[in-house]
Amino acid sequence: MHGLEDLDFRDRLGSRLVRCVFGLCLFGIGISLQMNANIGAPPWDVFHQGVAKQTDISIGKIIVITGFALLLLWIPLKQKPGLGTILNAIEIGTVADIALAIIPEPSNMFIRVAMVAVGITTVAIGTGFYLGSALGPGPRDGLMTGLAKLGIPIRVGRTSLEVVVLVTGWLLGGQVGFATFAFAFGVGPLVQFFLPRLAVKKLEN
Repeated sequence: MHGLEDLDFRDRLGSRLVRCVFGLCLFGIGISLQMNANIGAPPWDVFHQGVAKQTDISIGKIIVITGFALLLLWIPLKQKPGLGTILNAIEIGTVADIALAIIPEPSNMFIRVAMVAVGITTVAIGTGFYLGSALGPGPRDGLMTGLAKLGIPIRVGRTSLEVVVLVTGWLLGGQVGFATFAFAFGVGPLVQFFLPRLAVKKLEN
């Protein structure tokens, strides 16, 4: 992936940290835009919403708790977190709590659909920045990589896990709607478009 796997941890660490933090901030804002549009949350956030409703804990804190809980599953899979992994687990939920409190919840359907479109695109750009910083995958992405080492294809593992969390979240009271499926099918191609354009390029010797 444009030499990301060959980058030394110390190679342009400062600029990569800035990219990572900026990307995770965009990610948190993007999912908040979609959640406050109220026509369906992203699949994982349906789960976060549902748990938040049942526990009376803020959605952002649930995102953080879930991230660290998933990191515990990395241990038997022998996955090693990077600096970006830890930042991912902390920052997205923290930003989401702030953004959810600031972003309005419009009643106009056109504005709500526009918020979803902007939110999905913002998440994809944010993903391009933070994955492109080559400081480690997020808790969910790393879990998929670990399962792949056990012989479970990433597509199968990711789809199965997201279906489980989506259904669980819906049963707990999370919001499933048109935008949920728009995110599920739209964010992947957008990340594929933005990632090579936003990734840190390997320095030539």
